[in-house]
Amino acid sequence: MKKLIILLIIPVISLAQDYLTFNHNGIQRDYIYYEPNNIETEAPLVFVAHGYSGSAQGIMNYCGMNYIADQFGFAVCYPEGTSDNWGTNFWNVGYEFTTGSNINDIDFITELAAFLQNENNLSVENTFLTGMSNGAELCYLIACEQPGLFKAFAPVAGTIFPNGLTNNTCNGEPVSIFELHGINDNITLFEGDSNDQFWGPYLGIDSIVNYWTEINQLDELNIDTLPNLNNNNKFTVSYKYSSKMSNKQFWLYKHKDGHSWDIDDINVAQEIWDFFSQFLSTNNSSISIFNNEKFLLKTIDVLGRETTNKGFQLHIYNDGSTEKKYIIE
Repeated sequence: MKKLIILLIIPVISLAQDYLTFNHNGIQRDYIYYEPNNIETEAPLVFVAHGYSGSAQGIMNYCGMNYIADQFGFAVCYPEGTSDNWGTNFWNVGYEFTTGSNINDIDFITELAAFLQNENNLSVENTFLTGMSNGAELCYLIACEQPGLFKAFAPVAGTIFPNGLTNNTCNGEPVSIFELHGINDNITLFEGDSNDQFWGPYLGIDSIVNYWTEINQLDELNIDTLPNLNNNNKFTVSYKYSSKMSNKQFWLYKHKDGHSWDIDDINVAQEIWDFFSQFLSTNNSSISIFNNEKFLLKTIDVLGRETTNKGFQLHIYNDGSTEKKYIIE
């Protein structure tokens, strides 16, 4: 029987991304660089790392970050991992079956970031990292071992593999992190798995949250349920940890979808940029910043009494907005 082969021809639209290579430790590493038209000097830079078996092209097509970059004027880099023994793209974060790899992806991302900042007149201060799954685990690895490289991190559906860290421990310093994770994720379990025989043991999200909130000394918690626009009861609950004594934050978006970048009712790329944009350095006039005239008028408890005690608080601001917080220390 003859096979019928159909060629689907899709018109290619002129795009602003460049498909490039970067020599690191004798290996030509692929990456895609995207820059909006008329980008300004000292613009922010966002790295987006693909998942296991993914690619730079795949995550760029999937995540929607270029559209957000066009709106807010930042550059985007999509680096690509190397191939494991099965010819599958991966980031070397400590998987059980990649323990023999000597690929140093932390150093690769570090050198590529410095190169792009210099080559394209981008901001050294305002450089950020996000990623999906294995790319999210790269976020955590760098946050643990090279925290000063990025201003903030946004891992999506990721975790920490202790065996991938120096001396099997996270030597983290205070950094701001935004984790999006589904309770129905059947690849990277929300509760973690200390007995995983394929990827290797990994931490649950609650353990990660506790670890980073302690490092960052975050004693305030704001819990909110995002609107369920699709009316399918797949609610996303945000847990935003902060402190008046620190500019660091940890946000967790806990949702009911699975192992995915696509989450009901949420534009993930937009949520990530909203998180990153809080930490933009203000010493660059080309960066848009929010109105800094907002200030706290008073703090009340559930009975409407002014309070400074632990527990539930309602913060009332001069612009008429309010914010619910739960003080845990």
